[in-house]
This record gives sequence, C-alpha cells and structure tokens, in this order.
Amino acid sequence: MAAATPTADASAAKTAEYAWKPKTNPWLIAASVALAAFMEVLDTSIANVALPHIAGSLGASADQSTWVLTSYLVSNAIVLPMGAWAASVIGRKNFFMLCIVIFTTSSFLCGIAPTLGLLLLFRVFQGAGGGGLQPMAQAIMADSFEPAKRGLAFSLYGIVAVLAPSIGPTLGGWITDNYSWNWIFYINIPVGILTLFLTNRLVEDPPFQKSDRKNLYRIDYIGVAFLVISMGALQITLDKGEEKDWFGSHFIVGFALTFIISFIALILWEFHAEKPLIDLTLFKFKNFAVCAFLMLLTGGLLNATTVLQPQFLQQDLGYTATIAGLSLSAGGLVLLVVMPMAGQAVGRFPARNLIAMGFLIFAIGYFYTARNLSLLISFPFASLLRVVQIVAIPFVFISVTTAAYFGMPPEKNNQVSGLINFVRNIGGSILISITNAMVTERAQWHQSVLSGNTNPSDSIYQQNVDALRNTLDMTAGKANGLHLAQGQLYQQLQAQTQALAYVDVYWVLCFAALLMVPLAYLLDRNQPGGGGAVMME
Repeated sequence: MAAATPTADASAAKTAEYAWKPKTNPWLIAASVALAAFMEVLDTSIANVALPHIAGSLGASADQSTWVLTSYLVSNAIVLPMGAWAASVIGRKNFFMLCIVIFTTSSFLCGIAPTLGLLLLFRVFQGAGGGGLQPMAQAIMADSFEPAKRGLAFSLYGIVAVLAPSIGPTLGGWITDNYSWNWIFYINIPVGILTLFLTNRLVEDPPFQKSDRKNLYRIDYIGVAFLVISMGALQITLDKGEEKDWFGSHFIVGFALTFIISFIALILWEFHAEKPLIDLTLFKFKNFAVCAFLMLLTGGLLNATTVLQPQFLQQDLGYTATIAGLSLSAGGLVLLVVMPMAGQAVGRFPARNLIAMGFLIFAIGYFYTARNLSLLISFPFASLLRVVQIVAIPFVFISVTTAAYFGMPPEKNNQVSGLINFVRNIGGSILISITNAMVTERAQWHQSVLSGNTNPSDSIYQQNVDALRNTLDMTAGKANGLHLAQGQLYQQLQAQTQALAYVDVYWVLCFAALLMVPLAYLLDRNQPGGGGAVMME
C-alpha cells in the first residue's frame, strides 16, 4: 500500500480543520455573543433622545452634545475593519473578551463623567470596544455552525442588528424621563459582566484561526492612519453638514475633500501593502462585492427609517420622544416573528431570490407610506407604517449576510464579517444624513410653492383667515385677531410642507429599493441547503 504524500497529508489536515465543530452547543454560543452585540448596537441609538438632558446637565450647547454620538460612531467605524488584525494577534476569543471589558468599563466611566470633554473621551473608548463586538460575534457564529445552517443562525444576529436600533430611542427616552441620562450607560454593566462570563465558558477559537503575538508589530500603520483620517472626516461631514449648510461652508468642503483624498489613498495603499489592514482582495469575489453594496443600502434603509418616523412624529405631530419611539415597537415585535422564518427560508430558497423579494417588499412598504403619510395619522397607523417599512429587513439582511460568505475560505471569516458590518454602519450614517438633508431641502421647496397661496388676494386663504378671526376676535380682541389668524395658518403651512418633504423622501427610498431588485441577480445562484455551494450558470 502506497504511503501518503506530504501534499495529501496537508490536504487531509486542512479538511479536518475546516470540519471542526465547537464542543458546546452552537446555539448557546450564538446566544452569548449575540447578547454582547445587542448591547453594543443598542448604544448606537439609545443616547439620541438623551442629548438635550446631557447638554443641560454638563453645561454644553445642543451642537456640542451631538459629539456624544459622533465620537462613538467614528471610533466604532475605525475599529470595525481592524478586528481581523487584532484577532490574529491575541486570538478571536481573547479579542472579543477584551472588547467586552473595554466597552463595559467605558460605559461606567461615561455614566460618571463630570464634564463633556471627559464624556467624549470615554465615548471614544466605548466605541473602540464596541467596534470589535459586532464583527467578531458574526464571525464566531459563522464558524460555530455548518454552512447549511448559517442562515438560521444569522437570524439571531439579525434580531440583534435590526431590533436594537428600533428599541434604542424608546428605551433611552424612558430611562431619561424616569431616572437620568447616566443610566443609559450604567445598564451596560450587568450585561457586560454576564456576557464576559458566558464567552469565557462557552466560546473557543477554531484551529484554522491562527494567532501570533508577532502580528502585533506587523500592523499596517499607514493604513490605520488613512482609516482614522477618512472615517473621522466622513463622520464630521455627515454630522455637521446640515448645520453648516453643507457645501456652502468652507468647513464642510474641507472635511469632505479630506475624506475623499484619504479614502482613495487608503484603497490604493491597502491593495499594495504587504500586510494590509483591510483585505480588499475580498472584493475580487463577485458575490462579496455585490453583497457589500447591498448591505450598504440595507444598513442605510434601516437606520434612516428608524430616524425619520420618530422625527416626523415629534416635529409635526407633537409626540414626546418616548411615545415616538414606541411607534417603532410594533415593527420590532414583527421582526421577532419574521426573523426565524427568514432564517429557515435561506436554507430552502436561493439567497438572491430572497434578496430580490425583500427589496421589492421594501419598495411596496415605502410606496404605501408615501401614499398615506399625513398630519392626520394616528398612533396605531404610525405603528402600522413602521411594520410595512421593516417587514422585509429579515429576508434581505440574513440573505445578504449569508451570501457574503459564499465561496470564502473559513480563515477569511473575520475579514468578511468586519467589512460587512463596516459597510452597514457607514451606509446608515450616509443615508441618515442624506434623508435629513432632503427633508430640509424639500420642505423649503414646498414652502416656496405653498406660500403663493397665502396672498390676501387669494379667496380661499382669506376665507380661512376670516373663519379663524370669528373665534380669535372674541378671545384676543380685533386688534390681535388678524395677526393670530395669520400666524396659525403659517404654522399649518409649515407643518404641511414638512409632511410633504417626508413624503418625497419615502418616494426616493421606494425607487432606490426597486433599483436593488435586479442588482440582486448579479449574485451566483446558490444551492439551497448547501451552505456556500453555488451553482454554475
């Protein structure tokens, strides 16, 4: 009998490594790491409604308080693509646990911060710790489950990534109204301690995820510098653009140019670096490149609509932050039901078909919202609108996440998860800024059009003024009745222009979702239930 060749032995060893399974039930592992990721994703939105309270407590202006969000997002965006390198230094499990420790400790420090400057510093640390939790949690899930079951496993991660931003504003508003803003950070402490204990007991690194302390000195310093500069400049541009009148401001133009130049430099450098910080060769895989773009828009749609609806309800209908946030809760409950269904569907139908169907449902949901959004909607109807907007998220999110791993060697899972989460977060930041800018611009346009109907020579306008004066003259006197009537009509005009602006934005989102339907078919058709196997066409 012939002896095995070295090549055959190496191949057999490699196959054995890839066939590795964790000793613990993978669902226990998934639940443990998902809890940590949920804690982190929640913190991207829970502080939004507390900003006025933070500003008042720390003696800061409203503009200054927005840096509480920006500092976290910039730090988070920088660390996301660095996770694969960090895991190669100390191991993925150790890196995940280190991130939990940093995030939990920083949360406590944020809660006790006596000044805005210290709060911003601790938020940077918190964002850095949180930046490693999402991608590592997803990579751990990908390795803990065999490829055919990843779709169902990612449904659990999908609940984390989608539900947390939905309940964040509601929870943050309730905590702030009933206790103090400090507690939005303190609640992370018990969760962090629990997840640290569970991770230590349950999670293990697979044999193909090698770590070497020598990699600590092999970091791509130039890549890190370009990443820090580009992400910082992008987030400042997006966060301050509306306030500074976008490109009418030299401040915004300067940061926008800084982002463009540094981002191009980052891409060029990473393609030629000997030990790149970001493995851009992943984009040579067609499936991954398409999935990255689809996830960019998916993250954008999720985050933008999560901001748009509460914003509309507060600005135009006078809802409190807590009640506006509660209007998103029905969508969250629906997700709990639909997520497992979508996870099952990924194992039965080609991913690209589910993605196309999901974006089509997105388009229908935004179409329905655009046709029915008005100043007369009730709280139950607002909750219904949230449901129709978000019901497709599970099918798109899980399918895109699963398809991103098609054809990828297992040792690339850290990089895949890092980049997919990176583009999702960036997509959210970009689309939130774009949609907010569109609301402002379209409201100004509608106001210029509708203002033409507020001329005293317009008979309908004059009838409305006279009708209001019949009531106001008796309470405020004839001298003030006319001015009060005109003021009330102007307020109604402003509310109507705002509502029309939101309608315009939902029309744009509808068309954007429709454009993604044919793009989904650029993905290879996978064999349902076959994990990462794709079918040649």
